[in-house]
Amino acid sequence: MSLTIMRRIKFCAGHRLFKHGGKCEHFHGHNYVADFFVTGESQDSVGRVMDFSHLKSKCKGWLDEHWDHSFLVYEKDQNAIEALQMVKPSRLFLMPYNPTAENMARYLLEEVCPQLLADVGAIATRVRIWETDESFAEAAIDTRGDLVISSFDADSTDR
Repeated sequence: MSLTIMRRIKFCAGHRLFKHGGKCEHFHGHNYVADFFVTGESQDSVGRVMDFSHLKSKCKGWLDEHWDHSFLVYEKDQNAIEALQMVKPSRLFLMPYNPTAENMARYLLEEVCPQLLADVGAIATRVRIWETDESFAEAAIDTRGDLVISSFDADSTDR
């Protein structure tokens, strides 16, 4: 039987969506919320998949060091990179793809979490990024081990 825990981490970051064509192509920022869902096949002697404070220190530690109060920019967005590098001091994190909420969740799930959780006997199975109070995107590993990315917008009229 698998058991899952979740830890919520808040952080602030700026970004822009390269070649978006709309308002999000401009530099702007969000008060993000990241939900980390971690699954384990066993419990420790206390009855935990892992201690919530340990999960917090790993995930919040990485976010604080790399994304909090940084600009997340697509590595091929040379114009944004050059503009941000002119500002001193500045924090810039280059993403291998456009920094959408979907891609941020994907990056955390595929690249960051495996390193952070390598020694705890549990794996991240889902990461949800809340860009606003009404909108989130999620990357998850399904039962076959495939990556699934989805998003939800409470204001969407496309439903």
